[in-house]
Amino acid sequence: MNSFDTGDQKISAPLGESEPAGSNFLSRLGRWWGRKGEAEAATKAANGVAHADGGVPLATRVARRQREQLRLCFDARLTDGAANAAAQAWQAEYEAAGEATRRAMLELLAEVASSSGEKAADAKGEGKGDGKGEAKGEAKGEAKADAKPDGKGGHSGLTHALSSARIRFFKRLAALHGQRGSSACGLHFLIQLRADMLRWQRRVPGLRVLDDDLEALFSNWFDVGLLELQPITWDSPASLLEKLIRYEAVHEIASWTDLRNRLDSDRRCYAFFHPRIPREPLIFVEVAFVPEMAANVQTLLDEAAPLEDLRRVKWAIFYSISNTQAGLRGVSFGNFLLKRVIEELQREFPKVKQFATLSPIPGFADWLRKQDADAVSRALGDKRLARWRERHGEAPADGAGWLAALSPEAPADADPLTRDTAMALAAHYLVRERHQALPADPVARFHLGNGACVERLNWAADLSRKGRSQSCGMMVNYLYVPEALDDNLARLGAGNPRIGRSVGKLL
Repeated sequence: MNSFDTGDQKISAPLGESEPAGSNFLSRLGRWWGRKGEAEAATKAANGVAHADGGVPLATRVARRQREQLRLCFDARLTDGAANAAAQAWQAEYEAAGEATRRAMLELLAEVASSSGEKAADAKGEGKGDGKGEAKGEAKGEAKADAKPDGKGGHSGLTHALSSARIRFFKRLAALHGQRGSSACGLHFLIQLRADMLRWQRRVPGLRVLDDDLEALFSNWFDVGLLELQPITWDSPASLLEKLIRYEAVHEIASWTDLRNRLDSDRRCYAFFHPRIPREPLIFVEVAFVPEMAANVQTLLDEAAPLEDLRRVKWAIFYSISNTQAGLRGVSFGNFLLKRVIEELQREFPKVKQFATLSPIPGFADWLRKQDADAVSRALGDKRLARWRERHGEAPADGAGWLAALSPEAPADADPLTRDTAMALAAHYLVRERHQALPADPVARFHLGNGACVERLNWAADLSRKGRSQSCGMMVNYLYVPEALDDNLARLGAGNPRIGRSVGKLL
């Protein structure tokens, strides 16, 4: 039986210290009770019973077996059959485990990752064996978190050996083919594994280094040149349509009728797929064709609305873009998606010349809630503050007060001053608020980073509970002019993003 087998082989407990021959009954009872307690702890760990801190230690035997599996996976060459079988067994055990046990397995993985490779670093002729160059050219920024430059700017031998071992482990898992558990293949499993690593990164020491290596590998394995852009239609497999419903992150798909409306003849949906995971969309965009730039999502999602005449439409509106894989966070391919989709639409509909989004402003309410009175006053300016006091009396005491004042029960019936004040604050937030020199709002950061323009703000554009809570029901149009994208990017880099005339009037 190999070290990674999971059979019922019995393993004797290690011998403890010798005891006097005259041990009395009480001491024997204490030893028995201690062994009983250890057995109960192991049973709880195996069943996923969490400790007070949320972690579950693996049973001693399980931890010993998994440690042997992982060391083999880290140290053996990629063609080693026993190591590949060990990786497959570890993956199966991980997928079958509960949340708490998975965390314990990641803790053990981080422990083994931090120690594997030390022998290679000390061995004569280091780097000439299996590990050298495993990640070179494939995992940029190799071992970013623990790299220590030497006098010549290179990595230390230990750092290189450790990183090579980690890369080898991930490549071994990625090479596994065939459906196992919920994973379509080893690459799909790694996406799910990284999602767990990201969730527990702050609680499990050593995961950050592993995540750096895996993110770098993903940046190459999911390069846009390797991805396939495919349309999704009502005739697509039911399993794929179910995933659209589950993954939709912007405007919830309420029913199959709702989904069919979004995939009707005057709509389009496109997704990026990886050839190794052909039935798992990585990111998808929903498109509506309309005669003019859309101002609210209720109209776009109205199931009773008549079909648009595609011979007369002038605008293509991107009203929902959803990333589906939490494990691919930080891997940038969304910016290529819209450009590729625009090219596809131009080929299918040569008369459609205008492209824009109808986008949420997810960070607005949280930003406003954190502002003090002076910050809000600076954003609004003296004239708007004076008009507010004239109409509504004293201004709210802080940002939270302003948020309450700008969130009426019926946004569509709000007075013009409330609407103008809210849109002025939203324009300030989108155009002037920064996070590390980039727009503070994540959706603005995405679209402006693609070269779009902040074209227009729309009041009462999303009256859902989510839309009202995150942005007082406002939405924004980002305009995509293909020939202006590069110039807009340059302006963004200079701290002066391109904005539409109506947005400029709000600032």
